Amino acid sequence: MTTPDTPSGIEFTSELRDQRVLVTGGAGFVGRSVVAAFRAHGVPVTVADLKPFETDDPGIKTVLGDLRDPEVREAAFTDDTAGVVHLAAITSVLKSAEQPNETFSNNVRLTHELLELARIRGVGRFVLASTNAVVGDVGGSKITTRNPLNPLTPYGATKAACEMLLSGYAGAYGMANCALRFTNIYGPGMGHKDSFVPRMMRAALSGETVQVYGDGEQRRDLVHIDDVVQGILRAWTQAFTGPAIIGAGYSISVLEMIDAVREVTGAELPTEHVPAKTGEMPAVIVDITRSEEDLGYKPEVTLVDGLQTVWRDFLAAERERVAG
Repeated sequence: MTTPDTPSGIEFTSELRDQRVLVTGGAGFVGRSVVAAFRAHGVPVTVADLKPFETDDPGIKTVLGDLRDPEVREAAFTDDTAGVVHLAAITSVLKSAEQPNETFSNNVRLTHELLELARIRGVGRFVLASTNAVVGDVGGSKITTRNPLNPLTPYGATKAACEMLLSGYAGAYGMANCALRFTNIYGPGMGHKDSFVPRMMRAALSGETVQVYGDGEQRRDLVHIDDVVQGILRAWTQAFTGPAIIGAGYSISVLEMIDAVREVTGAELPTEHVPAKTGEMPAVIVDITRSEEDLGYKPEVTLVDGLQTVWRDFLAAERERVAG
C-alpha cells in the first residue's frame, strides 16, 4: 500500500519497512531529509556521520565517527542492514583540487570499502550520491546518462570512479547499485552552506550585494531537496541499478535566479559582477527522461515554491538569532 502523501509509484511493502537502511552523511543537509523520509515510512535507519545526529527516535541508530575507520564501518553495518544510501563525501570542487589525495580517500576508497562490506554481509542495495560533473563540460548540450565519463576536476573524477565501482559490483555480485546524479540541490536546512542560493538569502536579509561571476548567463538546474528525496526513495524501493539524473529538468540563468529570489523575498538584492572562476561550466542542462521512464520520477517543486521554503527557513533562523 502506498503511504499517504507519497508520490505515485513509491511503494514501501511490509518487507521493505522492516529492512534497515544505513545512511552515511545522515547528519548533513540532504541526509537529514532522507532519514526523515525513511522514518516517515516506518523504516529503521542507521545514521553514520562525523557530526552528531541528535534524536530521541528509537527507530534511528546513530554511529559517530569516520567511516574510513574499519571499526566505525563495522558498527554501522548492523545484522539487519538491507542497504546503503551513501551521501558522505567531499563535495567541494575547490577542496578536491587543493586536496586530491584526501578527496580520493574520502570518496573512492571509502565507497569501495562500503561496497566490499556490503558484499560480504549480503547487503543488496546501494544508492550513491553522484554528480553530473562525471561527464565534464558538454557546452550547451543536454547532459544524459549516455554521455561518456569525462570529468575535469578531482571531485568529478572520484565520483566517476565510484560509479565504475558500483557498476562492477552490480555485474559481478548481482547487487542493486544505483548512482543518482544530482544537479544543484537547494531547500530548507542549507543555511550553513556557501552555495549560491543561501548566499542570495543571506544578502536578502542583510541588504548586502550579491557577487555574480562573469555575465551571469551561466545556466544551472536547481532541484529541491524534496525532489531529491523522491528520487532516492524511488531508486531504493525499485532496487534500481545504473545511473540516473535527478534534477528539475530545466535550467535557468544566474540572473534569472536572482530575479526569482527578489520575487520571493521582496529584497532589492543589488549585484556586483566579478570575473568568472576558472573552469566554471557555462551551462548545466540535464535530460531526466530516463529517470522519468525508469523510476517514475517527476519533479514536483517549482522554483518559486522551493525558494519560498528556503526563505521561510532563513527568516525563522533570523528570528531565533535575534531572540537570543
